[in-house]
Parts: sequence; structure tokens; C-alpha cells
Amino acid sequence: MTHIPPPAEELRLLDAELWQLDARRAQLLARRAWLVAALQPNWQAPQPTGPRPAASPRPEASAPSVQNVLLVLGGVLLTIAAMVFTLVSWGHLGITGRTLVLGAVTMAALAAPLPLLKRGLRSTAESVAGLGLALTVLDAVALHEAVFPETSGAPYTAVASALLAALWTAYGLLPGATDLRLPRPAALVAAQLPLFFWAIAADVGSYGLTAALLVTAGFDAVVALRTTPRSVRVVAAIGAYGVGAWGALAAGLLTWTASGPSAAARAAALLLLASAIALAAAWQGGRTAARANGQALGLATVSGLLAVVALGGTARSLLPELWTVPAHLAFGIALLAALRLDRLPDAVRRGLAWAAGAVQALSLLWALPAVGVVVLGPLAWTSRAWTGAPSDARSAVTVDVTWPPHAEAAPLVLAAVAAVLALAVRDTAWRPKATAGALGLAWATAITLPAVLELPYVAGLLIEGATTAGILTAAVFPRQRLTALVLALGTSASLACLALASQTATITVLSGLVALFTAASWRLAPFTAPTALAYGAALAVAIGSAADWSPPHTALLVLVVPAAAALLAGRLGDSKATVPAEAAGATAGVLAIALAATDLPLLATVLALCGVITAGTAIRSDRRPVGYAAAALFLAATWVRLAAWEVDTPEAYTLPVTIPALLVGALRHRRDPQTSSWTAYAPGLAATLVPSLFAAWGDPHWTRPLLLGVAALLVTLAGARHHLQAPLLLGGAVLLLDTLHELAPYIVQVTDALPRWVPPALAGLLLLALGATYEQRLRDARRVRSILTKMH
Repeated sequence: MTHIPPPAEELRLLDAELWQLDARRAQLLARRAWLVAALQPNWQAPQPTGPRPAASPRPEASAPSVQNVLLVLGGVLLTIAAMVFTLVSWGHLGITGRTLVLGAVTMAALAAPLPLLKRGLRSTAESVAGLGLALTVLDAVALHEAVFPETSGAPYTAVASALLAALWTAYGLLPGATDLRLPRPAALVAAQLPLFFWAIAADVGSYGLTAALLVTAGFDAVVALRTTPRSVRVVAAIGAYGVGAWGALAAGLLTWTASGPSAAARAAALLLLASAIALAAAWQGGRTAARANGQALGLATVSGLLAVVALGGTARSLLPELWTVPAHLAFGIALLAALRLDRLPDAVRRGLAWAAGAVQALSLLWALPAVGVVVLGPLAWTSRAWTGAPSDARSAVTVDVTWPPHAEAAPLVLAAVAAVLALAVRDTAWRPKATAGALGLAWATAITLPAVLELPYVAGLLIEGATTAGILTAAVFPRQRLTALVLALGTSASLACLALASQTATITVLSGLVALFTAASWRLAPFTAPTALAYGAALAVAIGSAADWSPPHTALLVLVVPAAAALLAGRLGDSKATVPAEAAGATAGVLAIALAATDLPLLATVLALCGVITAGTAIRSDRRPVGYAAAALFLAATWVRLAAWEVDTPEAYTLPVTIPALLVGALRHRRDPQTSSWTAYAPGLAATLVPSLFAAWGDPHWTRPLLLGVAALLVTLAGARHHLQAPLLLGGAVLLLDTLHELAPYIVQVTDALPRWVPPALAGLLLLALGATYEQRLRDARRVRSILTKMH
């Protein structure tokens, strides 16, 4: 309601603004003079003369705003007074008085804005016009109470709202009232009521009420697209979106609750009407300004979804429930035909494409549980291995889960969407993503088909194996390599779990997976070679179990996998597959050691064989550090063998190894002073010290602990004398452990003799002492580390 103020008021405002500008100019000139004087010290800047005008306070509310508030407040108060008069004082006047009073007041309120507009008082005219429109509503209420008291509320409201809409529109189009912005939007608000209340009066039911809402929304859409005044367009757009949304939701609810084909057809007709309104609005909006393309896109998307729901609801009433989702998907895919219509605006075509995509996404979401059951259901066989093959493929995947209802149509949905992605998406940017999605959906179709058709168990295994082979073949192409590899690995794992139901199936499937991934390693070695080795280890365990071998004996068979991995890594050289293959082989070696842990003789053999494989790997120039692991494995095999033989004097077996090893280490250290003491002396020292330590801990006599302690002390002193890390740390650790073992009984006796509060108190005092000298302890630790680092 803001307008240009009268000339006198505008002149006053301009004078105030000019005065403030003069004051600001004086301040800026003074600042400029000071800056010039600062830059040029010998030049005296002129000082402004006269009093400096003070800046006037900024008004918190402009005059037009104050005026609008006053006018609106006055109009509201007058409207309230008229309502009170109509509702309370109406009965004190006769029919003539009532007619004269309301007629005179209404006509005066409606006529007053015309001369006010001629004098330029637009805001006042708007306020008075608003009062006049409110009085016409009160006239209609009073007329119903006085003249038509027996008339029902719904038909009278329909007629009165229609007449008021026509009256306000005509009033807004009068030659002298076209500048008023209130009558025509108010008429549009009143026009929302006639059809709806007429439908209530005619008792047309829920279908008629929904149709009335949709027709009203269509009328609002036409007004919003065809009219010029912005206020009318805004009100019409609000009405179109609001009433149209209610109508579309009501029609969708009627479709969902339809009891038969006839009711579904009527509800579908309503939804198609809503879809046509949205499509027409999108078409018209897409042809106009570019800023309307976003609205056109949204309206076209909604139009497509409403059409799919309408046609799908009709099909749902005619077809079994199994075909509900495929029917909706078919209609959603049919929307893509609009992309070939060049007459449609671009925003409309894109909106229909988005609607088709949304329908397909919802269909895939419905089919996802069936795919999840097929992929994850076989995991239950890990706890039921070799308990017997199930009757069919569906029973094989639903051991611990329930088959989703109506999932028999899932493969059809998956295949249809895959075909759309493969054939319909031609955009260069989206084509790779669409191809990957089509590949994934084709994979999902293939693996769900046996369970859906309830094929025999063996047929399900064959189809899933063929799917794995096909996906691996697709991984040869670089664009889809990652997607295909992930799908292949997941399918093979699910297939391996599914084969656990039968002994024969397990060995056959694992053998096939080893062969398949081995063959694929010619092109995809970094991914398929370690997978083949992993399935090889599983196959070895399965063969050992099928032959009734004990786990330690099975471990010998598992060692074939680390040996094959070592040979393969030697052939690959610097290939990207070398490290993954070696990691898979090492994992299989750890598995073999774990299987043999319960049988000491076989464990020693397994450790020795692992040492041989590791030593063979250490022959390669780029794997020389692996020699340390080989030496550790050989030592561990020796110790385990001594333990298996229950040797009481391990020194008789270890000293003949230790003495030559130390001599060889000393010769190497003399020839190459840079050789680490861990390489030269650690294997020989550990070969005797560690088994002797274990024997001393189980020896009830004092001779061996004493001799071991003396030997450890000598080794420690030798390491300190020659600054060698390995003798110093190994000897010190063995000496400390041997001493603790000998003093343990006395420590236990002292602990039992002391009160129970003494150990916590001593621990607290120790912590306090360490905390008080924390910085000194850190310096000592750094010094020790520095000394050890400087040693060989």
C-alpha cells in the first residue's frame, strides 16, 4: 500500500535529505584536509569555518510506513465496528432501517475510493475499499439471517461467494477503480468457494468434492498464467498450488482405496485431470520466461507422476496384486516417449524424464529386498555346512530369512530398468553411469531368477556360477572394471556360501572358482590372483575335511597356497599383483599355522615349511628383508620340535647351532663393520637363550637358572662393552626374566605377609616419585634411546 506522498510532504523529506548530505560533505572535507596535511607537513591545510552542522537523527519509521499502519488500523477498527453492529444491533431496526443503514454505509464505503484516487490519496482509498469489501460480506450474512433464514448454509455460501466474486471483480474493473489493488485479488479468493460448497450442497460424494477442488485449481492456474497484475497472479498461484495439492491427494487416496474397476476408473479420471492441469501449466510456463523453467520442470514432474498413479491404479484393480509394481513401472517407462516430441518445451520434457526416473527408482527400491535375500541369505550355511542340499534355490537362500511377498516380479522389474538404462540414456555425461547401472541390474536379475522360479538347487549354483563368469568377462573392459569386479567378488562369495550345503557342491564350486579367477588373472591379476589364492586355501580345507583329515594334517595341504603365491610373485616381478598375491599367501600361511597349533610335531613341520617358502622368497633382491622372517620361522620350528620331543636339556641341541652361528656372525661383522648386530648375532643367541629360558621357568632346581643367568649376564656385558644392540637387549631381557622367576616365590611370600593396603600405597608412592621427576625420566629415556640407536 506504499505510494508517493503528497507534494508538501515530499518536499519536506527532500529538504531533510539535502541537509544531511551537506553535513556529511562538511565532515568529508575536514577529513580530506587532515590527510593532506599529514602527507605534506610543510603545507597548512585549510580549516573549515563556522559551526559544523550536526547530523540529524535517523527516523526509525518512514512517513509512508506510518501512514499505511494508521490506515490499516483504521480500516480494521471500522470493520470490527460494522461486524458488531450487524451481529448485535441488527435486531433493533426494522427491515427498512436495516436496508437503508447497510446499503448506505456499503455504498458510501465503495464509492469513497474513487474521489480519493483522483486526489492522489491511494493508500487511503485502498483502506476504504477494503472496508467496503468487508461490508459486502456482512451484507450477505445479514441478508441470510433476515431474508433467507431457512436456506441451508452450503448452497447459500456457494451463491453468495459467486456473487461476491463477480461484484468485486466488476468493482475492480470500473474506470475509476482500476488502480485499486485489493478488489480483484479478493474476488479471486472468494472464487475458491462456489464450486466446493455447491458440491457439498448437491451431495455428490467424495468424487464430486475432489472434482470441484481440481476444477477450482484449474481455474486458478488459468488466471495465474493469463492475468497481468502481479497481486492477482500471486493469489492465483497460491490457490492453484494449495487447492490443487488437496485435490490431487484426495484423488490419490480414492485410487488407493478403490474397491473395484469402476471406482478406480473414476479416481483415475480425477488424477488425469490433475495431471492435465499441471502439464498445461508447465507447458505454458516453459514457453514464457526463462526464470519459469524451474516451476515448469517441477509441474511436469508432478504431472507425469500423477498420470502414472492414475493408470497404475486402474491396472491394479484389474490385475493380481503381484503385477502392481510392474504395471506402474510400465507406465513410468512409457513417459520416456515424450522425450521424442520436439513440440514440447525442454523443461516439460526434462520434467517427464525425471518423473519416469522417479518411478523406476521406486520400483527398484521395491525389488531390493529380494536381491538382498539372494545375496546375503546363503551366509546362514556357514553354521550348517554339509547338512544336506536343499530342495530348490529358494529354500537355499531362505534358511534364516523370509522370502519377501510378491517378489516373483522382481526379476522383471530389474530387467526392465536395466534395458531402459542401456537403451534410453544417450547423453555423453550420463552414459557411463547408466551402463554401470544396467550391468548391476542385469547381474541382480540373473542371480534372483533361480530363487524366483524355484529352480533346483544345482541349477541355481550353475546359474550363479555363470553369472560370476559373465561379470568377470565384463571386467575386461576398462570403463566398467570396478563395478564388474565388485559384483564378481560379491557373487563368488555368495556362491561359495551357498555351496556349503553339500560336500560335493562345496568342492566342485570352490574348484571352479579357483580355475575361473586363475584364468581371469591374465588380465585382472591385481584383483583376481589373491581371490584365486583365497579360494584355493578354502578348497584345501574342504578337501582335508572331506578326507576326514585332522586340522593339523589339513594344514600341510593348505601350505600349497603359500608356495603357489611365492612362485607366482616371483614370476610377476614388479607387477601390481605381486603384493596382493604375497599378502594372500601370507594369510594362508597363518591359517596353516593356526590349524596345526594343536599338534606340536606337525606344527614344527608347518613352521619349517613356512620358513622354507619365506627363505625362497628372500632370494629375490627386492625381498631380502623377508630373510628375518625365515630365520624366525626356522627357530620357532626348532623350539616347537624340542618341545614335542619333551627334551629336558635343550642346550645339547641348541649350542651346536649357536656356536657356529656366532662364529659366522663374527666373521661377517669383521668383514663388514656396518652389519647390524641383529643380523650377525641375534639368530645364534636366540637359538639357545630362548629355549633355555622356557626350560628354566619349568625347572624346579637351581642349576639351570643360575647358569642361564650367568650366560645372560655375560652376553649383556659383551653387548655393552662392544656397543651392540642385539646382545645387550637379548641378554638383558633373558637375565631380567630369569631373575624374576627365581625371586617370584619370595615376592609372593612378602606380598602375603604385608597388609593389603601396602602394595597400593607403594604403587602410589612410585607414581608420585615418577611424576615429580617426569622431565628427568624423559631425558634419561631419550639418552638411552640415543645410545641404543648408535649401537650396531
